[in-house]
Amino acid sequence: MLKLIPKSEESIDRQAPDRAYLRLAAQIRELVDQGEFQIGQRLPAERALAERLDVSRTALREAIIALELQGVVEVRGGSGIYVCDAGSGGARLPTTQETGVGPFELLRARCLIESEIAALAATTRTDADLDRIFGALTAMREQMMDQEANREADRQFHLHIAQSTGNSVLHAAVVSMWDQARGPIWEKTEQHFHTQALRQASSEDHQRIFSALVARDAELARQAMRAHLERVIGVFAQGWR
Repeated sequence: MLKLIPKSEESIDRQAPDRAYLRLAAQIRELVDQGEFQIGQRLPAERALAERLDVSRTALREAIIALELQGVVEVRGGSGIYVCDAGSGGARLPTTQETGVGPFELLRARCLIESEIAALAATTRTDADLDRIFGALTAMREQMMDQEANREADRQFHLHIAQSTGNSVLHAAVVSMWDQARGPIWEKTEQHFHTQALRQASSEDHQRIFSALVARDAELARQAMRAHLERVIGVFAQGWR
């Protein structure tokens, strides 16, 4: 017999994946409000806190950034995460509409999808496509000190690769994923971890991807794109000391 799901329950289930880090942030906030962690106290190390809450460290990372935006905690580079005085009841947590999907969820999707796009592009790209991709790669190198300009060149690099597949659906998918890489959670994450060193490493990754496209080597293009996006995930997942 078919079980009918109430509309409210169905709505919650559909929202669950991209709200996980906000629910975790609310759980930590509740511990702060209950006095489990005192104002001015340093929170346990990420690994210990993740084990206590039975969550992944990447999920905890997104929750901590949400709490930082709320003013509940302060992340001090080289020192740790400290509880702030956000007032009784405090400011509300941002909503999913305000924050968008979590950075790690989006980056993992990009890693899966764009790796296959790169492999396909290696077999379909034209010389004109290579010219556009190389133009974006050059712009990234020239704008290494300008984070916003570098980011736009980075975006164009990935969009041009998707465009070179000749598949408008794949191109639209990459556009959509890049458009979702916005909002307060993303901005705060990049503020902490999107350094010049990461931009330099990404430029070198892009050169390897481009070389695979030039060689029409689908497997090498797939591996290079996957390694590039896994590098970004790894940098964003580095623990705060």
